[in-house]
Amino acid sequence: MNKLQVLIVDDEWNMRNLLRIYFSKNGFEVTEAKNGYEAVALSDIQVFDIIILDIMMPDLNGWEVCTKIRKKKDTPIIMLTARNETKDKVKGLQIGADDYLVKPFEPEELLARVFALLRRANTVESTIEKKVISHYDLTIEPEGRQVLVQGKPVEFTPKEFDLLLLLAEQPGRVYDRDVLLAKIWSHDFLGDIRTVDTHIKNIREKVRKAGLSFKPIQTVWGVGYKFQGKIDQT
Repeated sequence: MNKLQVLIVDDEWNMRNLLRIYFSKNGFEVTEAKNGYEAVALSDIQVFDIIILDIMMPDLNGWEVCTKIRKKKDTPIIMLTARNETKDKVKGLQIGADDYLVKPFEPEELLARVFALLRRANTVESTIEKKVISHYDLTIEPEGRQVLVQGKPVEFTPKEFDLLLLLAEQPGRVYDRDVLLAKIWSHDFLGDIRTVDTHIKNIREKVRKAGLSFKPIQTVWGVGYKFQGKIDQT
C-alpha cells in the first residue's frame, strides 16, 4: 500500500527533524521545505495528502504560502503558530487552512488532527453522489467538487465546499453551529463555533462576488444556518 504523503514546511531544522522522525515512524512519506518558496514549488509538482505549515517564516510566511497553494490545490493544511491569538487562527481559517495548532504541542496531538482531517476527506469522497444540485444560477457538482455561479466556477476551500454541500443537500433544514462543527470538522476539532461563522461568511462573499442572484445560506437567529433557494417575488 502506498504511504501517505506529508509536506512539512518550517524554517527551523529542529522542528522539521522532529516531525520527520515522528511522521516516518507512523507510516508517512515525508517531504520537507525549509521556506515558503520551496513549499509552493513542491506543492506545484507533487501530490500531498496533508501539509503541515508553519506561519512565522521569513520572506514568505505561512499565510502567504497557504493563499498561493489554495489557488491551485485543496490539500488539507494544518497551520502551526507560536502565538495563541484568536485573530491569527481566524486569519488562517479565512485563507483556507483546515486546522491550526499552537506551539509548543505534543506530536501525538498533531498526528491525531492529521488523521482526523484525512478521515473526513475520505468520508466526504466516499459518500459523494454523482447527482448535481442546482438552484437557479447556483450549481454544485459533488463528484467534481465544483461550484458554478451562472455557469462559471467559483473557488472554495475544502471545508467551505463541504459546508455548502451539506446545507444544500437538505434545503430548509436548520443546522445549529455545534452540529455543523461536528459534521464538517468532527468532534475532535478543538476550535469553536466561530469557525463555522467564518466559513459561512466566506461562502456568502464568494457567491455574492460571483454574481449569484440570491443569498443561499440563511441565518436562523439563535440557532444556526439553513440553505434556502431563490424565493420568487411574484
